[in-house]
Amino acid sequence: MCAMSAEFPPPDADALEHSARLAASLRAEIAANGSIPFSRFMERCLYAPGLGYYSAGSAKFGGEGDFVTAPELGPLFAACVAEAVAPVLRQLGPEAQLLEIGGGSGAFAEVALKRLLQADAMPARYAILEPSADLRERQRARLRQNLSPLVFDCIEWLDAPPTEKWNGVLFANEVIDALPTPRFAIHDGEVFEEGVALDGEGRFVRCERPADALLAAAVRHVEHYLKRPFADGYRSELLPQLPYWVQAVMGGLQAGAMLFVDYGYPRGEYYLPERDDGTLRAFYRHRLHNDVYAWPGLQDITASVDFTALAEAGTGAGFDLAGYCTQASFLLGNGLADRLREVDERGDAALSLKFANEAKKLTLPTEMGERFQAMGFARDADFETAFLAGDLSWRL
Repeated sequence: MCAMSAEFPPPDADALEHSARLAASLRAEIAANGSIPFSRFMERCLYAPGLGYYSAGSAKFGGEGDFVTAPELGPLFAACVAEAVAPVLRQLGPEAQLLEIGGGSGAFAEVALKRLLQADAMPARYAILEPSADLRERQRARLRQNLSPLVFDCIEWLDAPPTEKWNGVLFANEVIDALPTPRFAIHDGEVFEEGVALDGEGRFVRCERPADALLAAAVRHVEHYLKRPFADGYRSELLPQLPYWVQAVMGGLQAGAMLFVDYGYPRGEYYLPERDDGTLRAFYRHRLHNDVYAWPGLQDITASVDFTALAEAGTGAGFDLAGYCTQASFLLGNGLADRLREVDERGDAALSLKFANEAKKLTLPTEMGERFQAMGFARDADFETAFLAGDLSWRL
């Protein structure tokens, strides 16, 4: 892991004290056990109650945070997603629901609900599964202020996935990349799991121990898929729990669609021989770096998504793969040009320029257009048309 660059703005005293509390808790856990799996370290850094990155109260999204997600750029992303899922909601009838996993600032829900209302595809319930109490309150305040009371009354915040049977659409944007991920390494043909230990000065350092049966089997499955073994010294991330996670978050979903948008690669590109240290990195104040041990609780830790693994998880849950494409293709195939035309027709040159710049960030290959991909699943509903522009399922 590299050292934190001097270019990074240092946290203030309160933030450092906050990070020190989480670091002390991590050191105590490591000292009691000798080491902890990296996935546990990541889980604590992101989700430790009151201290983790997503559990504490600091700004995460937008200019004042550490990164910008597609819904935070403006309304275009959410409007196009609404365009894509509206036919599914109409097919399923007036009791159809929409479940958003991780609501961010509430920007997506605000735009999506307005567009679905216009499209005569308003869900009977818009549920947000949000583990962060702080983000939940921010979402609630924003949506109460910007939606009509009738629309706002359709929103419900969940503490856990719905266990009752339901029909509708599940949507998750930039969620899988934040799932605590195991890391593996290959030595003399054997699979090891990466952990975190302490050096003589109490600093977090990498360590390894033989992988358990679940992780070892998952690594062998990937090797079989790739038709080649990993080279000695190769290390990367792998989510053997992804199928269980998908089935958990969908809860009792019977008929409808699931849509995931995230950054990542199909398996053949994810595990390229030259990508021999994986995709793990951290975001701090809009700067990307690879010192994931720095300032626990103050930075996002993330890994790219193996979209082949996601396809296996979704179909394993009993859904058909509806399609897989780049974010650019998905947005262009679901009304992006129409949304820009609507803005142009207002005759406001400044507004048109603003939306054009937003569209560029969402679709250009050098921005989010190809780094981010969309994958959809369907059961007893037609969702394939949302992926007709540029479907890449053959690359999986």
